[in-house]
Amino acid sequence: MNDGPDETPSQRRMFMAVAMPLEDSPPPPALVRAMSWIIGLAAGFSFALGFVLLVWPAATLKVGAALIAINFLLSGVLRIVISIMRSGYSGAMRAVGLIFGVLLLIGGVVMLRNLAASATVLILITTIVVGLGWIIEGIISLVDSHSARSRGWAIALGALSIVAGLVVVAIPGWSAAIFLWFAAIMLMVLGVLGLVRAFSLRRSLKDA
Repeated sequence: MNDGPDETPSQRRMFMAVAMPLEDSPPPPALVRAMSWIIGLAAGFSFALGFVLLVWPAATLKVGAALIAINFLLSGVLRIVISIMRSGYSGAMRAVGLIFGVLLLIGGVVMLRNLAASATVLILITTIVVGLGWIIEGIISLVDSHSARSRGWAIALGALSIVAGLVVVAIPGWSAAIFLWFAAIMLMVLGVLGLVRAFSLRRSLKDA
C-alpha cells in the first residue's frame, strides 16, 4: 500500500541528481586554475625559503628574528594605545595593558639591536621544544604500549623517541644545525612536489 503520492519523472530525476555524489562532477576550470596558481606560489615560496635557509642560514634566521621583533614593536604600540583609549577598562586593566605593551616594546628593541643573538636563541628554543615534544611523545607511546597491537614496536619507537629527545635537549647546538639542514631540505622537497602538482593541474586543464 502506498500512502504517499506517486513520484513524477521530474521528481525522480531531481532525487537522483541530489543523491549523486559530488565527487562525480569535475571541479570548474576556474577553480582548478586558481588552485594551480595558489599551490604553485606556495610551492615556489617554500622552495625559495628552503634554498635561502640552506645557503645563508644565519642571514635567514636574522630576517626571521627581525620580523618577530617588528611584530613585538607593533603589538606593544597597539597594546599601549588600546590601554589608554579604551574607556571600559578599569585602572588595573589599564596598568596591566600598559606594562605588557612596554615589555613588548623593550623586547622588540632588544631583538632588533641583537639580531644575531636573537636568531640563535630562537633556533635553540625551537630545537629544545622539539626535543621535549619527542620525549613526551615517547613517554606516551611507552604508557600506551600495552594496548598496541605490536607492543614490541610501540616500546621500541617510544624508547627511540625519548633517546632522540634527550640528545636534542642535551646538545641543542649540534641539534639546531642538523634541524636547520633538515628543515631546509624538507622545504625544498615540498616545494618541488608542490610545483609538480601545480603543473599537473594546469596540464589537466589543457587536456580537458
